[in-house]
Amino acid sequence: MKTPIRVAHVIGKMSFGGAETVVMNYYRNIDREKIQFDFIVLEESDLPCKDEIESLGGRIIIIPSYNKIASHLKELKRVFKENNYHIVHSHINTLSIFPLCIAKMCNIKTRIAHVHSTAGKAQPIRNIIKYILRPFSKIFSTDYFACTKYAGNWLFGKKTFMEKGIVINNAVDLEKFKYDENIRTELRKELKIENKFVIGHVGRFVKVKNQGFIVDIFNEIQKEKGNSILLFIGDKYGSTGDKHASTFDELKCKVKKLNLEGKVIFLPPRNDIHKIYQAFDLFLFPSLYEGLGMVLIEAQIAGLPCITSDAVPADAKISNLATFLSLSKTADYWSKKCIELSDVKRKSHVDEAKKNSFDIVEEAKKLEKIYTNYIERTVGLTYEA
Repeated sequence: MKTPIRVAHVIGKMSFGGAETVVMNYYRNIDREKIQFDFIVLEESDLPCKDEIESLGGRIIIIPSYNKIASHLKELKRVFKENNYHIVHSHINTLSIFPLCIAKMCNIKTRIAHVHSTAGKAQPIRNIIKYILRPFSKIFSTDYFACTKYAGNWLFGKKTFMEKGIVINNAVDLEKFKYDENIRTELRKELKIENKFVIGHVGRFVKVKNQGFIVDIFNEIQKEKGNSILLFIGDKYGSTGDKHASTFDELKCKVKKLNLEGKVIFLPPRNDIHKIYQAFDLFLFPSLYEGLGMVLIEAQIAGLPCITSDAVPADAKISNLATFLSLSKTADYWSKKCIELSDVKRKSHVDEAKKNSFDIVEEAKKLEKIYTNYIERTVGLTYEA
């Protein structure tokens, strides 16, 4: 076939979150003369990449929110039927049961469930829903993708994922993230943090990111290193936009209570996040749980010493820069480790990322091959260059 295969990617709310970042990385690097993406997103999406997607030949299809479930499902059915997709690739974890059910009703042959996270502490209501839906994850899907074996085993079961699952690495453009002294100097000047010891964190303001503990750790660090600055970068109200689930306001109050105002800086999400890592001296990541922890990998590529919790999967360790600590240890213990391990000579760790299959150029080729194989398998079409 000479026209591109158009794959329907079900994203949910498209903001600055992890899953949509992964999909965009693959979209930018896949051969778009062979494969094109349609992004099926909720009406409350921020759409930070709208112009880029459309310039690359992709389409954004907006459907009603989950709280209008009847309209949501009806519109999904219409979109699937009208566009005659051969592949639907859903990225909404246990909720993928719904779009993939509709896809099966529309006789779409390849229905991919792609898990980007697991369940853990701090989200009891969401976890209840996940555990209720988890047993149904294989009913309507034909193929099983996951960011790690751990996540795949969690959703699909160890035996199923070992036999049929595929790990799709959250790969990145390695050249963007490699250490650059010039970018570091320019950005630290822009942010007015020259001659400071900068502890950095990138993540949504939600309980699982454990950012209150980061403030406690920083409070101990700045007692020893008075020139310290803590830099948070993230979406105030998370990918869902739910103010009730956000810890942002609570965090601001804690900073004020500890008299850390002026030493803790909050920045909104930005498109040049790869540059931000250059400005840090240490990356702190004490999450209560993670599906992978992609920012930890990015930080290592940029040559940053990283202190992370042992609740983050070991898959995220690609170099000797990552140190895993128990969350049962005190903030004082963490702070001492941060100071002890922060003195490293910065250099890029691109080779380590390549060895661990996080090079988006190579991984995009693999995904392209998977899609074309699926098309040949299910409908007998072969792409002609």
